[in-house]
This record gives sequence, C-alpha cells and structure tokens, in this order.
Amino acid sequence: MPFKRVPQKFTASIKEVVIGTGNTAVTLGGENVLPLYSFDDPVKNPPRIGVEVSDLGPNRNLPGLAKFYAGADTVTAAAKRACEMPGAGFISLVLESADPNGENKSIEDCVALCKEVAGAVTLPLVIQGSKNTEKDAKLFEKIAEALQGKNVLLMSAREDNHKAVAVAAVMAYNQKIAAESSVDINLAKQLNVLISQLGVKNESVAMHVGTAAAGYGFEYVASTMDRVKAAALAQNDTNLQMPIITPVASEAWGVKESVVPEEDFPDWGPVEERGINMEVATAAAVLAAGSNAVILRHPASVAAISKLIADLI
Repeated sequence: MPFKRVPQKFTASIKEVVIGTGNTAVTLGGENVLPLYSFDDPVKNPPRIGVEVSDLGPNRNLPGLAKFYAGADTVTAAAKRACEMPGAGFISLVLESADPNGENKSIEDCVALCKEVAGAVTLPLVIQGSKNTEKDAKLFEKIAEALQGKNVLLMSAREDNHKAVAVAAVMAYNQKIAAESSVDINLAKQLNVLISQLGVKNESVAMHVGTAAAGYGFEYVASTMDRVKAAALAQNDTNLQMPIITPVASEAWGVKESVVPEEDFPDWGPVEERGINMEVATAAAVLAAGSNAVILRHPASVAAISKLIADLI
C-alpha cells in the first residue's frame, strides 16, 4: 500500500512582528507550520538574518572580517557597510560600551550613536543593550524616544526591567521589543503574560528565549524552542505565539573553539574558519528548532545561512 503523507499544518499561527519602515521593512513570524516545514504549507515569512555591528567595532584580527569592513573606520560606517552584506535583512547594533562594568559609555553618547546609525543604514534596526538591566531600562527609553518613526526593535525586555522597557518603547514611542528569558518555556510565557498585562499587544513583541553555542548545553535551547512552537501552534497558546529572534554571534564567537590561537591547537585549523563553522552550525540549529530570525557576525556565515534558508523555503 503506497504511503500517503498528510501535511501537518495548524489553524493557529505565529503572530507577525514588523520592524523597520517602507520597502525594507522586515516581517517576522506569520507561519502556521512547524519550523522550516515548507513542504506542509508555504512559510509566509521566511526566517531573516541580522548582521551584528558592535559599537566597539569589528574584530579586525580576523582576515575575512577585516577585509569586508576595510575602510569602514567608524561604527556608523561599519553599520552602513553591513547593509551591503548579501543575505542581510536587518542590522543589529550592540551597545557593548554601555556596560557599567566595561567602558560605561553614557546614555547620551549611546543615544547619539543610535541616531547617527539609524540615519545612515538602509535596513531595519535592532538594538541590543549593555546586558545591565538597570542601565538598559533608562537607555532603551531614551533610544525609543530619539528614534520615533523608525520602528526599531529593542533587545531586551527582561523580568527585572520589562515594565520600563515595554511602557517606554512600545506604548510611549510605538517601537518593538524582544522579551528575553533564560531557556525555559515557563519563564518565557510568564514574561509574555506580564508584558501583555501592561497593555502591550503581541504584534509588538518578539521573544528571545535564550541561546547557546552548538555543543554548549544547546539541547536545552532546542527543547525549549520545540516546546514553545508546539504550544503556540498545536495548543493555540496565544501567550507563546510571538516570533523568536536569536542573537547567535555573541555565543558562537565566544566559545573556546572560536577564540583559542591556532598555534595552541594546530589540528583545529584557523581561528576564523572555526568561528564561522560554529556560527553556521548554531544558526542552522536554532532555525530548525524554531527561531524566526538569527543575528550573525561574519559575511561567510550570513551567506551560508542565507543559502540554507533559500534552499529549504
């Protein structure tokens, strides 16, 4: 008896979140099938790729990265150059220098940089903060005000600062936010509920449910994303129907395999090649698990993941 495949699609769907404006605006989510299951039903909005640009500048010790950003000697110039990267759908500016335990750059200086970058880039803008919840709450409020009309997405609203970020970014200045939790479906849902209770609609919220580099406890990330998507689609859980955005670059380029010198481990090969491989492996894995967008750093990684998405969708 011949096998007859039955498509697995759902009446529920992931909410759409739009970032940016005009012809370059990006829509995340909207699908009613499991991740990358384009053979069951067309995926309305294929996963998108963001390019990470740090306010500390690109790592010019990596030959491929240095070549791509050659001549782009300021953060704004680097962000503008990143818009030209084949496969890029949006730019993710990381305010690393704002960290109080690092350079502790002032909020005023960070806002000025964001305004400058926003005025120079041609793609939608995602802004990542300092990872200090107290400072980010104040920082995101000022950025949201300064970039009114740009429809940026601010990462991230956490349990400790979600009220300040959500009220300022979404309700006061009509921006978008990502709700960040720590690799746990219950924490992700709880944070989404808290944000919705403030009056913020799902269409203004994406989820960052946590991540890790492939091989570094990644099974927890994959299982969390699997459960989130299953609950959202199969159980029609409206509190988990937001698209997922995952910053891959910071994790992939921070592990041992991506940073130790080649002379210490000659059998491992060049540092840059290892970092690219780690970034591509992690990005492919989170897309398969359910992420609607990934944030990458290297042009070779962006090219590889862009081709993967095109081939599967």
